[in-house]
Amino acid sequence: MSLTITLTGTGGAQLVPVFGCDCAACRRARLQEAHRRRPCSAAVKFNDAVTLLDAGIPHLMDDWPAGSFQQFLLTHYHMDHVQGLFPLRWGVGATIPVYGPPDDAGCDDLFKHPGILDFSRTVEPFVMFELQGLRVTPLPLNHSKLTFGYLLESAHSRVAWLSDTAGLPEKTLKFLRNNQPQVMVMDCSHPPRADAPRNHCDLNTVLALNQVIRSPRVILTHISHQFDLWLMDHPLPPGFEAGYDGMEIVLD
Repeated sequence: MSLTITLTGTGGAQLVPVFGCDCAACRRARLQEAHRRRPCSAAVKFNDAVTLLDAGIPHLMDDWPAGSFQQFLLTHYHMDHVQGLFPLRWGVGATIPVYGPPDDAGCDDLFKHPGILDFSRTVEPFVMFELQGLRVTPLPLNHSKLTFGYLLESAHSRVAWLSDTAGLPEKTLKFLRNNQPQVMVMDCSHPPRADAPRNHCDLNTVLALNQVIRSPRVILTHISHQFDLWLMDHPLPPGFEAGYDGMEIVLD
């Protein structure tokens, strides 16, 4: 029973390259497709079931035709994490379950006009549920909107998805310390900063968190062009790596 997570997007709301920016990281991304970053998202495959983790890629329907996935799992309802749902909801065929935090506001009119999307599958913090045999535990995060990360577990694998967030709430940190993930995919929008950022982590914050959690492999996501620019001249410590669009994480 293998668990595969494909990073379908590793950027923030700005994306990379950033419109109008002429920094070295943005210039490189315009020239080399491999360095472009789409909205932070992933496809989680467990055996034959596919869960789309966030839905911020605008042309999501082109990448994932009807029947190619079973459900959506949303971290939160900011536009850069749900904008792909707006045209998809007007499709035809079977209803698609959408799991996510109990945010009554949602995003724009998604809840008022859901179309083929079923938003009734709200989840609760630290209450485990299953998606076709994959165990999923919602983890509260620190963000400007109600946001959950997720611990994904199979019989032999444990992966934490932690974006969007600035640091971690104490209860989430304690939970991860006691349920150490083999891989941690972590929001890291900013290069090291002297002051703690709001809404998203910098590298110093991620390093400090993993001193507590001690995950052997940390993959950074939600990466800004400023962080990409920093990464062009600075190596990451052992055990840390910058995610990239299309990256596959495979666990037994």
